Amino acid sequence: MWNLSLKPLLQILGFPIAAVVAVLGQSAPARAEGLLELNIGIHRIHAEVANTPSSRSQGLMYRKQLPTNHGMLFVFVQPAVQCMWMRNTLIPLSVAFMDAQGRIINIEEMQPQTEDQHCAGQPAKYALEMPGGWFVQRGIKAGMPIDGVDGASAGF
Repeated sequence: MWNLSLKPLLQILGFPIAAVVAVLGQSAPARAEGLLELNIGIHRIHAEVANTPSSRSQGLMYRKQLPTNHGMLFVFVQPAVQCMWMRNTLIPLSVAFMDAQGRIINIEEMQPQTEDQHCAGQPAKYALEMPGGWFVQRGIKAGMPIDGVDGASAGF
């Protein structure tokens, strides 16, 4: 917010007020609201963050599609053997379970509207859901790191 008490001082010093307001009004690089940018090698992902019990429970239910290179990053409070299912989920999804450093533990393919359990092979801090087949189509496998997950934290 513009501090009006600075205006006379800036005028005395000869600073154009419009230029100062423009500089002060600039912010950090644009980031879409609610999205976290992740990278797997050369692949960029825009991930919605599910970091509360409510958002993790809702997940991608009832969605009919996902935009290109969009997914959902689930952030868990503690690493544990996390499991996912597809109740009320209308599109096929792939899920990559990751450890606390963002390294992929395992990837599972999940079919719509099923209650089959798809679980991490070891304790996972994160899970990234993408459209079905997304990881396989790009040659992404267990052991690869996903950069940017450390920008998300779990809520309670």
